[in-house]
Amino acid sequence: MSGEIITMPIKYFNSSLDGPEFYSMHSGFAAIFSARAPGKETANEDSLALIPVNQSSLVLVIADGMGGLPAGEEASRTVIKRLIKSLMRVNKEDISVREAILDGIEQANNAILDCKNGSGTTLVVAELQGNILRTYHAGDSMIMLMGNRGKIKYSAIAHSPTGYALEAGMINEAEAMSHEHRHLISNYVGSTDMRVEISPVIQMAPRDTLLLASDGLSDNLYDNEIVEICRKGPLQACSRKLATESNKYMVQPVSNRGYHPDDLTFIMFRLGNH
Repeated sequence: MSGEIITMPIKYFNSSLDGPEFYSMHSGFAAIFSARAPGKETANEDSLALIPVNQSSLVLVIADGMGGLPAGEEASRTVIKRLIKSLMRVNKEDISVREAILDGIEQANNAILDCKNGSGTTLVVAELQGNILRTYHAGDSMIMLMGNRGKIKYSAIAHSPTGYALEAGMINEAEAMSHEHRHLISNYVGSTDMRVEISPVIQMAPRDTLLLASDGLSDNLYDNEIVEICRKGPLQACSRKLATESNKYMVQPVSNRGYHPDDLTFIMFRLGNH
């Protein structure tokens, strides 16, 4: 992990990383990973960004493009680019980080609709002001905050029929992972009725781990497995294991378990020097 603190946005488009990469920021450290599905030769439709707005504000973003190539890849790029452009206004204009995020999402939604190619993208955004977290999402990508003892302090509800059914207790996690409609999404960027769900303000503890991920992760690992991998230990080791374990279930079917090769992208973040 580099000791140099990043002060400009870092973005990844159509990436095929061999392993996680690591970044230092004013408030903490991040591990990122993005790669195509095993055996896939076309583009990775996921995009991500780390956006240091200033010394006290950090924004983390993952977008999972949909609608087929190249439209899905372009949709995820569009939302990342629009968010970065909007957030760069914060230090120059009288606009809050929250306003800039919502403006950027709205601009991206309009730009994708204007393409008229049926594309769209899920989106998860984490806004950090010191140790204060607020999240924004549209779609079924993951945002999870966990303590080092394994408690899930916050988890975004997927905007999908299976996500709502799981939250209501109508199906369990195994049934959701293998459900025939698991990839139907009821809300996304690029929709005429797109909506952004905003979380309550959450205070991160020094040993908490924040995870953002495309559904390549939740389609292949259960929540308790994700938490057990991520909750403690060096960030470098945790992120490498998360990438390895999720990839394992993409390359070969396992009895009584889903098998869903997909592009995989995640950001793991911890405060301070953990």
